[in-house]
Amino acid sequence: MEVKKPLKRNPAIVTFSKDHHFALLLVWKIREGLKKEIETSRISNYIIHFFDTDLIFHFEEEETLLFSKLPSDNLLRLQAEEEHKLIKLEIDALRNNPEDKVGIENLANILEKHIRFEERELFNYLQEIFTEDELAAVAEAMEARTRDHEIIWKDEFWIVTK
Repeated sequence: MEVKKPLKRNPAIVTFSKDHHFALLLVWKIREGLKKEIETSRISNYIIHFFDTDLIFHFEEEETLLFSKLPSDNLLRLQAEEEHKLIKLEIDALRNNPEDKVGIENLANILEKHIRFEERELFNYLQEIFTEDELAAVAEAMEARTRDHEIIWKDEFWIVTK
């Protein structure tokens, strides 16, 4: 079996990959909460907070700085945009029904699959087709970003307590 060497991420796209790390951490926290049989509304509250303070801005940056550079009929762009819409719909459903355990599980699965798609397919494709000038413009825009991933949340339901 051939072992694939990891592709080096272009510095212009690294910040997006770092965002994905924190979103995958969200997926892990969700699954830990479900495994520990934490009250679903507690998990939903955290998911919604994370979405409202972090993930929605990540989606906007991707759509503005990356996806918009692709033709509107590009299949990878269409998939990424559709998955963003689906995640937003799942979040809205949790806002309306924070007790929906199946909805929480579904969101975790969709989010993880989406991130894997972007990391393994879309970002590799973008690195290949973007010009140096396009990559430089993305890097410049991301350097100007002021938000970080410091989410203040006192209810750390994913941590084991005795």
